[in-house]
Amino acid sequence: MIDTVAKLGSFVALARAAEWLAVDTEADSLHSYPEKLCLVQISLPGRNGLVDPLAGMPLEPLWDALRGRELLMHGADFDLRLLRRTCGFVPQAVFDTMLAARLLGRTAFGLTDLVAHYVGVQLEKGAQKADWSRRPLTPRMLAYAENDSHHLKPLADALRAELVERQRLSWHVETCAQLVQVCAQVQEEDPDRVWRLKGADRLDRRSMAVLRELWHWREHEAVAANRPPFFVLAHEVLVGLAGAVGHGREVESIIPTYLNPRRRDGILKSVERALALPDTRWPHHLRRHGHRLTPGDKRRLEELRQRRDAHAQALGLDPSLIASRATLTALAVDWEKNQPQLLNWQRALLTG
Repeated sequence: MIDTVAKLGSFVALARAAEWLAVDTEADSLHSYPEKLCLVQISLPGRNGLVDPLAGMPLEPLWDALRGRELLMHGADFDLRLLRRTCGFVPQAVFDTMLAARLLGRTAFGLTDLVAHYVGVQLEKGAQKADWSRRPLTPRMLAYAENDSHHLKPLADALRAELVERQRLSWHVETCAQLVQVCAQVQEEDPDRVWRLKGADRLDRRSMAVLRELWHWREHEAVAANRPPFFVLAHEVLVGLAGAVGHGREVESIIPTYLNPRRRDGILKSVERALALPDTRWPHHLRRHGHRLTPGDKRRLEELRQRRDAHAQALGLDPSLIASRATLTALAVDWEKNQPQLLNWQRALLTG
């Protein structure tokens, strides 16, 4: 475990000189709130390194060594967003083995499946839901963490060769570049949307006011307890409670009995605040800004869908990789306005 400034300095020197770098991360999203970066796994020729972000050492030398490099990663979306959000780190480029596998038409594209198929090694899955904030990590967790990056180089080599053979390497380069760009964007949460859990749109406005207050109460509780919000109160329970209260049911009789007195009191006060609001301050239902398709739009949509599906079948691809239903609809309504969102290889297939 790299958990001192001296150890990090030695490893960073190796990373700077390395021909390639494979990277993975572990967070504690199932055990803490808000989640934090708990481990950075980095493999390079002849060496696996486990960097401990919780050791209190400055990590900027590590990020400097990784910037300007192509990083080998698997399913990099979560890792890139985590690194951008927690450390401000954005790589120059990635080679995502999961995206490569999908562009080759593989339907089993998890790391375990791909390593077994291309490298001939069976990985253990057991530590996926472990608490990565614990210290010291168990030998089993250490081995699991190392394996997440250790096999990425031979896997990437095999996938790259197959992409070249099937003339899809440029597709992968474009798709990975788009992934890096999207994950580098920091989007501010909309305060009028963040509390709208699944099922909120079926509530009336009074009930939504209750849900909004309960959501903020639960957020405060989750941060204070350093536990994910659903450990405080499940999403569906929160929505059900808001709906029942909004329709006039007695509050105390429907609060889950397993909550302690302090949390029960917090719920009661949240409900009181919501019910005291004038109707002018109740949330409104979000307006749907969908475009009603004209007969011409529908005809163009069907033509695009048939073209996409024909190419997908011939290439052995998931059709959504070429274009999602929402993208096809936008293109059918206004091709010139929306076609810039397509990658070059996607546009070529949809126009060819």
